[in-house]
Amino acid sequence: MTRTQNLTDTIEILTRLVGFDTTSRNSNLELIEWVEAYVAPLKPHLRRIPNADGTKTNLIISFGPINAPGGVVLSGHTDVVPVDGQEWATDPWTLTELDGRLYGRGTCDMKGFAACALALAPAMAQANLTAPIHIALSYDEEIGCLGAPSLVEVLNQHYAKPEAVIIGEPSDMGVVSGQKGLSTFQIEITGRAAHSSQVQQGVSAIMEAVPLLANLRALSEEVRANAPANSPFEPPGTSLTIGLIEGGTASNILAQSCSITWDMRFEVGDDPHVHEAKVAAWVAEVDARIKARAPEGGASMMRRSLSPAMAPETDGAAEALARALTGDNTTRAVAYATEGGIFQGGGLSTVICGPGSILQAHQPDEFIEIAQLAAGCAFMERLVKRLSA
Repeated sequence: MTRTQNLTDTIEILTRLVGFDTTSRNSNLELIEWVEAYVAPLKPHLRRIPNADGTKTNLIISFGPINAPGGVVLSGHTDVVPVDGQEWATDPWTLTELDGRLYGRGTCDMKGFAACALALAPAMAQANLTAPIHIALSYDEEIGCLGAPSLVEVLNQHYAKPEAVIIGEPSDMGVVSGQKGLSTFQIEITGRAAHSSQVQQGVSAIMEAVPLLANLRALSEEVRANAPANSPFEPPGTSLTIGLIEGGTASNILAQSCSITWDMRFEVGDDPHVHEAKVAAWVAEVDARIKARAPEGGASMMRRSLSPAMAPETDGAAEALARALTGDNTTRAVAYATEGGIFQGGGLSTVICGPGSILQAHQPDEFIEIAQLAAGCAFMERLVKRLSA
């Protein structure tokens, strides 16, 4: 099959994938069912790995001798971030071409990579592969990499150990060796509502949150000041941000509740649990202070997600493979989080390499350049050739 045809097929597949609203709050089953139907005539080995209630699932599509060593995993997530509150010039769920770009939610992050892999599925099926190629599609990456752990567990338990994992997050088809980890947290503060003229009768959850917010900001400045001088990341070291604050009813009512959502992005070598423990101690202080005045109130913190960092591997098989397929010799590390740390933590050599720019991810009018999809197809073509007898 020609490269032109592979690119045409990629765009057709991407059109279908973008048409499924797989925002993380929704199921991804319709998309998975479509993918299964698309590859079914090729007779691959298929394995679903559903979540606990069966509303979402991972999918592993395998071509070649699945029990042979030296296989390669092409990993991509199926969920996308919301479009709520964003102003789009086009319909986010309809692939729209304009000036060499394809617009739509998930085009860049990261259905474009999945479309490239699926477009080359016929070539994978027809090739005399000496090692398997696994297309691994996961769920709920965007809300904490929730699907990847079970995916990695199944790969390790039921398949010959893959030689390399390619995480197809947008990297402009450059090879990325390391990434920061990500922890997200939710703090809930409950006070006692009262008229604002009678402050002695209640406890304002928002007022109690103020010193906690100040401590979080101070910690953010502290970890940034302590960033290692030789960090490969931009920004260097650990960063801490408060992303969302909600609470209160009216200006003349002491706030009954206040919710704070914050996250922390950390390098390999910086223990996120140390910083988490500091914040937990501050939350405990707020909890005790509120309970002294309103026993029914208090404060608590819950960790919503923890995605490990991915360290550059010395002489890593995945990096060597990606460099051989792309010709890229630049060393890179990225501050965004992916499922890469989970695969690497499962003992699998892992690297990030995928079409599109991270600058477009999560944005209104998200797009991927057609030239990037062409580069992604070329990558897949070289991989199939490399693993063929």
